[in-house]
Amino acid sequence: MPSPLFSTEEYQQAPLVLLDDRSYTSFTLRHMPHRLGLIIVAADPDDSTVYHRAVAIGAEAVLRAGQDLSWLHLRLHSATDCRYAHWEALLTGGPADPPPPATS
Repeated sequence: MPSPLFSTEEYQQAPLVLLDDRSYTSFTLRHMPHRLGLIIVAADPDDSTVYHRAVAIGAEAVLRAGQDLSWLHLRLHSATDCRYAHWEALLTGGPADPPPPATS
């Protein structure tokens, strides 16, 4: 059984959860409930199986290594109610389009 790094309550109350795709097995052994705001971070940009795993745990999106992170910056600021963000600085360097949904 994986060691609990966070409680179910903490998981459900967090404004946003980023999960390394390599932690998928440990995460599924915990039987965490589906929730909005779960994002999988894929270390291997060529691993197409990550989408199947993301759908299985109800992830909102999949971010790949090397992908433009402008969307993630905006999502983090939105999730934490940051009122002092310099939006122009966050959007420089690429579009703020979301990554492909986990249902792809």
